[in-house]
This record gives sequence, structure tokens and C-alpha cells, in this order.
Amino acid sequence: MSEKGLNYLELLNEPQRGAVMQTEGPVMIIAGAGSGKTRVLTYRIAYLIQKGIDPFNILSLTFTNKAAREMRKRIESVVGSDARALWMGTFHSIFAKILRIEAEKLGYPSNFTIYDSDDSKSLIKTILKELNLDDKVYKPGLVLSRISSAKNNLITAAQYSSIADLTEADTSSGKPKIHELYRMYTERCFRAGAMDFDDLLVKTHELLTKFPEVLNRYQHKFQYVMVDEFQDTNTCQYAIIKKLAAMRENICVVGDDAQSIYAFRGATIRNILNFEKDYPDLKVFKLEQNYRSTSNIVDAAGSIIRNNKEQLKKKVWTSNPEGEKIRVIRTATDNEEGKIVAESIFEDKLRNQQKNEDYAILYRTNAQSRSIEEALRKMNIPYRIYGGMSFYQRKEIKDMVSYLRLVVNPGDEEALKRVINYPARGIGKTTIDKLILAASQNECSIWVVLENIEKIPAFGSAIKRLVDFRNMMLSFRSMLESHNAYDLAMHIARQSAMLKTLHDDKTVEGISRYENLVELMNGIKEFVEDDTREEAKTLGIYLQDIALLTDSDSEKEEEDVVRLMTIHASKGLEFPNVFIVGMEENLFPSQMSLSSRQDLEEERRLFYVASTRAEKKLTLSYAMSRFRFGNLTYAEPSRFIQEIDPRFLNIEQIKSKKPEFNGVNGGPKKKESISFSPVGKSNTPSLLFNKKETASSRPVNPNFTADDTSGLKTGMQVEHQRFGIGKVVLVEGNGDGRKATVEFEEVGVKQLILKYAKIRILS
Repeated sequence: MSEKGLNYLELLNEPQRGAVMQTEGPVMIIAGAGSGKTRVLTYRIAYLIQKGIDPFNILSLTFTNKAAREMRKRIESVVGSDARALWMGTFHSIFAKILRIEAEKLGYPSNFTIYDSDDSKSLIKTILKELNLDDKVYKPGLVLSRISSAKNNLITAAQYSSIADLTEADTSSGKPKIHELYRMYTERCFRAGAMDFDDLLVKTHELLTKFPEVLNRYQHKFQYVMVDEFQDTNTCQYAIIKKLAAMRENICVVGDDAQSIYAFRGATIRNILNFEKDYPDLKVFKLEQNYRSTSNIVDAAGSIIRNNKEQLKKKVWTSNPEGEKIRVIRTATDNEEGKIVAESIFEDKLRNQQKNEDYAILYRTNAQSRSIEEALRKMNIPYRIYGGMSFYQRKEIKDMVSYLRLVVNPGDEEALKRVINYPARGIGKTTIDKLILAASQNECSIWVVLENIEKIPAFGSAIKRLVDFRNMMLSFRSMLESHNAYDLAMHIARQSAMLKTLHDDKTVEGISRYENLVELMNGIKEFVEDDTREEAKTLGIYLQDIALLTDSDSEKEEEDVVRLMTIHASKGLEFPNVFIVGMEENLFPSQMSLSSRQDLEEERRLFYVASTRAEKKLTLSYAMSRFRFGNLTYAEPSRFIQEIDPRFLNIEQIKSKKPEFNGVNGGPKKKESISFSPVGKSNTPSLLFNKKETASSRPVNPNFTADDTSGLKTGMQVEHQRFGIGKVVLVEGNGDGRKATVEFEEVGVKQLILKYAKIRILS
């Protein structure tokens, strides 16, 4: 085919163009941060279509629906409406689509329910109750984590109990029944015609393994397989990809080992590091030019990630301007850290005419947002927590969606338990427990018990109420084929009395819940009227769509607000100005990561991801003291700051006009410069200030007379025999354990045990 007219190829640099045009055989595209990988994937698919490949024969897997939508839109701008025929979406959405077609081979209904984490936890709690197991020992979240890990590693419930390492680990941790919980959880999901998110992967693998004719059909169908963010795949995902691509080996993976940060979800960096071993004739293209960030940010990030041993070698560079150096801020407390960040945003916005949306504040843990939020509110800077409670996790939304789920799949026990007595219809907990017991004894679903409820005398006077509920649900179900998703949903909202119940609640919360329900209906209406969708607009498809939404898919991006988020949530995003707060040892890197090199290297990759979100300005901040879990802790700066080449840093200690220590006056007194020891000399970096903050830097007064400290209070000015003059910012504890936290003028924050401290009270 002539390449005449393919003008988009001229927009690519040489490695990008090579990756686009190498369509045959296995290909790995190592895409550094900000290197234009989305453009390459987009143009590669467009190039395939323009070469004459049928879009129905192209499979493109992503990790968010948002990324898939953006890519499809861009491909459509090049090749037209043919792009709509692509099999493009997240792993879970594509595999759910396959399973809808093939599920009956595995014994599931085609309209199976997709359980979210709340559904799964509810089911685990039910099983724990039946087995009389303590949910304080067998915490549902922990149990599900163990089950998820097993599934992602393709270990079935039957296999789990025969693997000694797993059962011994469970026994030694005081949870020997995990294997039984896994078995029962699997059986209950199957009985309810439900799959959880992991099952969408595991059952697809099972389908392709047990049914060679199905595998053969999809191998012929998917002649070209492309995978974005390959470094984030787990064992199960990669196993499916290999099966689908085995016939032609036209497999293209795109990723960056330096951005592999999801081991806690089961992702394994080994997939990308060992890809060449699986495909010896692999063609590798390295996208090393960064188009996003200034050269200071790019080079600083490079100096960070070079400390990792396990990586694919590359040299990321940019032709962008040098830009400002990375600002490093040291503050006395976490409250002061929040105050300085908020002030910096406020001043920078005025000076440079920036919008709020040009700023992002990233942190390692969600708990860190408190002091930042307080400071932003005081400065009247609008903000939003990215990845907070999803719209679809709100109670009223889950209640309504449960009605819809139950209509589509009567076997869905979690949905049934949620709505059988909401709005209240006199079916109490005792009756529901009897239903669950009857279903368990007869090894059937609760719905089957309801279908035969008149034959079961144990329910007594509750039978009429149960029959009324059953008949109402049957009437809804009879409308599935004759009504579109919106009309049926609105009918259910009215007839179930949900709409009236929420409308009649005139409290502030009640009005908000009613508005949320109306917004849900608006969303269903938009789904029904969306002319760009190829598939039928059934209620079942709508429920699948919302079940598979990722965090980023439900975000409203048009708001002019500062974004606050964890670093994990920031992956794939970019902002002109980025603040990374809490750059302290045991916080970032996390204390839990310090026991192994693999975990520490993942933390370093996380820092690399955070740093490369910034386009123009990057600020790092840390506090010398922070309240964690209700206790004041003292901190050292993160080793990751020490690992950055000092040429790229502008280090300062802030003197605030009204320094705060968790609401009490105090704080550092003047600017000091910081010098770092050479990288790699110590596993635990120390902060070396020009003025050493040690007791030995101040002579001891031999004539010093200490006072009785039993009346010591917050706010008092004191003098210490060694540390000099300071202000008490916190007094806590009793008896011999009574302690004082003092901000000294010369040596900073110290915590003293008052029984032994030599202190004179000045005022």
C-alpha cells in the first residue's frame, strides 16, 4: 500500500514512526514518561486500518475506559467511523463482553451480575456468620485480598487448599479457614450468577483453556493484539494475552517499567522485564524524548530512577526549556506544610495568572490530605479530592442499582438482601436470616426460595409480604423485553416507592439523596439516547457499563479546582504545577517497603511517577514532625530527596509569618541551607544542615537550676540546660510517662520526658 496521504506519520519522531509501522510480529514499545505513547498507539491502529485490516480484527486493551474513549476518538478523526468497530476497552470490559457471549459454557447466565467490593465484603460477612468465625480475625477486606491474590495467580479454590505454603501461612497468621472461605465464596458467587472483578479475568482464562474451539475462534478474530500500560498487568492478564496472540504473534505491548506501581493489586513487573524471553524475535522501540516536562524535571527524575537495579535501560531526554529548579521545602510541622503549600499556590496564581486546575497536590496516603485541606479552606482556594467516594458508591444509588440488578438477574443475592426491605415493607432481619438459611440448606438461591415461599410454613405471617415483594419483582422482570432501560428504571423507581421515599425526606441530606437518584435517571436516559453505541441499549448492558467504571471515568474535569490525590491515583495525568507533600522516611518511602529491595524499588518508581506528572514546576515538601495515628512523630527527609542530583534542586527552609505547630505558635526561625552526603553512601540518609541540630553544639551551664515541671502547660516559655530557650507546644501523658514537646529557638523540635528533663520555666 502507498503511504501517500498518511500525513500523521510526519508528526512522529523516528522511534515513534518505527513503532507505528512495525505491524507484524511481536513488538515492545518502551515509552518513557511524557513520550507520546498515546499518539503512537492511536496512529498504529489507524495505520493498521488504512493498510486494510478490518477493525473487528484488532484488539486494544487499556486500563481505563477514559483512555479507551480518548484513543477511539482520535483514531476516528484519522480513519472515520470504522474506528467504532474496534474491540477497544479495559481488560475487564472486553473480557466481560466475551463472557456475556460465552458464559453459559461455564454454567453462568449471560446476564450475570458483576459484584463490586461492597457486594463481595457483604457475602464474606454472611459466610463468616454461618461458620461462626470472628470477623475481627477474619477481616472481610483481608480475606478478599487473599482470594484476589490467589485468583490473579490462577490458583483456584480447589488448588488453594492443596498448596502447603499458602495454608501454612494462613495457619501461622491465625486464619486457617481462608481456604474454606475461598471455596464457599466461589460457590455462592456461582449460585448467584455473579462474578467479581477478578472473575472477569479468571473465567476468561478458564474459558480459553477448557474450550479449545472458543480459543481458536478468538485467535482467528483478534489478528492484532495491543496492550497499553503493560507494566501493570498481572499473571492472569498476561496469560490470556499470550493465548489470544499465540496463533499469529502479532502482539504489541506498550509500557514503562519505571512506572510499574501496582504490585499491591497483583501487577508484576516481571511481565515487562521478561517479555523478550517469551518472544525472542521481539522488535523493541524506545520512546525516550519527553514532550511534557522541563529539562530540570526530566533530568531530576532520571537521576532518581537510576538507583533501581531492576529496569530496562533507557535515557529519557527533552528538548524543552530548562525551567525552574525543583523546590524543596522543609517545615517544622505537617500543619505548617499545608499552610506553606496553600500560600504558594495562592501567590503563584496571582503572579502568573494561573487557574486552580493548574495545580495538583500529591501524597502517599489519603490521611495526609487533612492538613492540606484545612490550609486550602483558610485561603479560600477551591479543591477536590480526586478518587473520593464514587457517585455509584452512594447508598441511594446502590439501592436503586440493586433493584435494577435483581430484575436482570433474580439470582443476585447481594442485590436482593439490599432491597427486600427497602423502602420498609415489614420484612425484618429475622425473616431475611430464615431466607438465607433455607437457601443454604437447599443449595439454591434466595430467589428460588421466594418462588416456593407458599410451601414453606416456617415463614408464617411474613409469607404475604414476601409474596408481594416477589410478585412486584416479577412484574418488573416482565417488562425487560418491552421497555428500554430508562423507562423500566423510572417505573421501578416509582413502583418500589424509592422515588417517593427520597422525595418526601426534606432534610438537607434527603434532598441531596433525591437529587442523586434523579441524576442516576438522567444518566440512564443519556445511555439510551447515545447514538454512538453499537450494541443494544439494554438494562443489562447499562449495568455492566457502570459496574466497570474506573475512578477516572466518573471524574468531572471541567471544574476549576486544585486536585488532591494519592500518587497512585495521579498515574496517567499531568499538571503544570505539582506539589509532592510528606517527603519523609517511613512515610515515603513507606515503612512497609523497607524490608525488601523489590518493595523499595517500587516506592522509588512511585516517586518517579509523581515527579513526572509535573510539566513546569515541581515542589517537594516535608515536615520535621507530624501527627500520625494520634501520636506526634519526628521525621527525617526522604532518601528520595537525597537521590536527586543537587544541581536540579532549590532547597529552602520556610520562615512563616505566623508559624504554627498543630494550632500552637512555634516553628523554625530562619532559612538554612542543606547539603547532602553522596547518594548511595547510606541506607538511611541524614539531613546535614550548616547549623548542626545537636545538643553538643551548645555549652552546658553547670549552675543551671531546674524547676518543678508538674505545672508545665502548653504555651509556656522555658529554658533547657542544653537546648536553650523554647516554647512548649504540647504536653501529654501522666506520671513518669509525662512528656512535653518543645520548639527550641536554636535546635528545633524536641520531645522531652519531664521526669528527667532539666527545664526552667520562664513565663
